[in-house]
Amino acid sequence: MLNELFTPSVQHALDIVGIFVFAISGALLAVRKNFDVFGIAVLAEVTALGGGLFRDIVIGAVPPAAFTDLGYFTTPLLAAVLVFFLHPHVERIQVGVNVFDAAGLGLFCVTGTVKAYDYGLGLTASAALGLATAVGGGVLRDVLANEVPSLLRWDRDLYAVPAIVGATTTVLCIRFGALNAFTSGTAVIAAFALRLLSMRYHWRAPRAYNRKSATAEESSATT
Repeated sequence: MLNELFTPSVQHALDIVGIFVFAISGALLAVRKNFDVFGIAVLAEVTALGGGLFRDIVIGAVPPAAFTDLGYFTTPLLAAVLVFFLHPHVERIQVGVNVFDAAGLGLFCVTGTVKAYDYGLGLTASAALGLATAVGGGVLRDVLANEVPSLLRWDRDLYAVPAIVGATTTVLCIRFGALNAFTSGTAVIAAFALRLLSMRYHWRAPRAYNRKSATAEESSATT
């Protein structure tokens, strides 16, 4: 089904672009954490390929694409080299990087969902793996950098929700036999646009209802 939506060359080109941008975000975090060149390369690789690697192992697509396509493996290394030497300049175009990151998020949540469905998973499981494809690398990046994953932090703009919207739209199209290049593109754009809007207006997921402030909780704990 995935080959029916995009030609192999187009799919490969889109994957490379998404991998490159995700790798940039991982390498930049490594620089901010004062990692050495090896740490920068590792974080770039993990961020770019972690989600797809997890998906392929779960669905049994082995060996994973990350290890059968040299372009997938070397692209994060190129991003790491770029950030290693030019990170002050890359930091200045962070807004542009974030836009491409949002585009990668939208693309991977859709293609990950379709690939999982192609391998025989149900609709719900396919959507879950589509989400994992899009956000899994970022979670691994934050864990290796000893940070609370951005996915779990209330003070970060919506990230998982746009991917959920894209993956859910995809499985609904599959369910009703309406998945084609146009509807899959619509799902990608929906996730992309929601991510951009969340960054522009700082939309965040709600916390627990009627939650007490952290200050009040700490005061009561010490008395």
